[in-house]
Amino acid sequence: MSSPPHAKPYLAFDFGAESGRALLVHLHAGILTTEEVHRFRNEPVEYGGSLHWDVARLWLEVQKALGCVEQMELAGVGVDAWGVDYALLGEGGELLHNPYHYRDLRTKGVMEEVFRKVPKEEIYRATGIQFMPINTLYQLYAARRDTPSLLAAAKQMLTIPDLFHYWLTGKAVCEFTNASTTQLVDPVRRSWAIELMQKLDLCPDLPAPIVEPGTVLGTMLPAVARTSLLRKTPIIAPATHDTGSAVASITARDGTAFLSSGTWSLVGTELDAPVVTPEALKLNFTNEGGVHGTTRLLKNVMGLWMLQGCRNLWSARGESAGYRELVELAGREPAFAHLVDPDDEVFLRAMDMPAAIDQFCRKTHQPAPVTPGAYVRCVLESLALKYRQVLGNLEQLCGRRIEQIRVIGGGSKNRLLNQFTADATGRRVLAGPAEATALGNAAMQILATGEASSLQEARAMVDRSFSAEVFEPLETDKWEPHMERFKQYCEMIYA
Repeated sequence: MSSPPHAKPYLAFDFGAESGRALLVHLHAGILTTEEVHRFRNEPVEYGGSLHWDVARLWLEVQKALGCVEQMELAGVGVDAWGVDYALLGEGGELLHNPYHYRDLRTKGVMEEVFRKVPKEEIYRATGIQFMPINTLYQLYAARRDTPSLLAAAKQMLTIPDLFHYWLTGKAVCEFTNASTTQLVDPVRRSWAIELMQKLDLCPDLPAPIVEPGTVLGTMLPAVARTSLLRKTPIIAPATHDTGSAVASITARDGTAFLSSGTWSLVGTELDAPVVTPEALKLNFTNEGGVHGTTRLLKNVMGLWMLQGCRNLWSARGESAGYRELVELAGREPAFAHLVDPDDEVFLRAMDMPAAIDQFCRKTHQPAPVTPGAYVRCVLESLALKYRQVLGNLEQLCGRRIEQIRVIGGGSKNRLLNQFTADATGRRVLAGPAEATALGNAAMQILATGEASSLQEARAMVDRSFSAEVFEPLETDKWEPHMERFKQYCEMIYA
């Protein structure tokens, strides 16, 4: 494989909670095209009673991907991944242990312990981040309680994509968009919230220095690069948080909301400054770092994790079915027979997702689904109603109406969910691109190398290159009575 003489492609590594891939992004005459060179599973491992990410396996997959392009001259390489999880490096720069998975049970009840030390209002004023037990703040607090000697041996903390940039270049930094998910960053100063860390007895010198998205970190280490061509390759920190990269690829502001749809659903809009107000705290919204000084005001929703959980269990029982077949079955089921709150804690770590749905239905005095199609329809309708609820809260915080929703990521290919979202919210839905994360990763690399002069120009390249499918609201009135019922179920659980 060799690159054409007129352009060097960019290599974007995108790690998701289920799988990872390496994509070449070519730029020619203002048009972007993508080429997948490697795809691999990302499966957590459980040992010693804890759940971890197998980062050594992921690093091997990075090396395999580089082997696929070793005879190619690249314009840049960048890595994006999920947020909140972290890696600890020892005094020699070695990885001290496999990073914990955010679904590990060690953070159960830790938020309440932290609030006894620092009130949640103070934490929100300092960070502007949504309260979730998976946040790095609570993971580190659990580590200080449960494994203090391990934490004491650590000389540096990196987020997951920063770990791979470190292995590629030898430079230890924390890129801002992913650092912001830790709930340990000041969203206004765009720096570590040192005073908060000190109050929680967390070492403020532990996290690596923060850099902005688009920073050129250096070139590939000779020990990693197999050829002289690869050794010249700039390693560029994109928006290393996968949602940060996805939003970097599109325009989602001034009346347009983004819905990054995958294992998690993230619903929000891009702003020029964070919204850290009592109302934002009450609604539990998050101010995550964006590119070029922006903020992504958003809410995390459980997302297609519920559908993945159902499918994984059925596959383990030998009742395997593809996502497309399951969605088709859902389309034939009666509407609104079962509704659940995707954000209920019963779904966060569920090993048997259909049983968790049954449990929620019993709590709320609903019949449980019976068929796979009914379970899937329950998940999709519930997600659409949750999006409507979050959208209303987002409008309150922004003080303006959201006119349309831009669905990006792998979930943008779920046409039934897209139509449900349009119907439930009464808003036009623009679906795509599905590869928004890799495209946003490449867009920041393109900016860093000067092949685009502005973020607007880079986003225009994506828009020209990848069309969005339009879903207009059709049956909004049918959703109205069920929205009230859905709200009651949420209130019953959280009252």
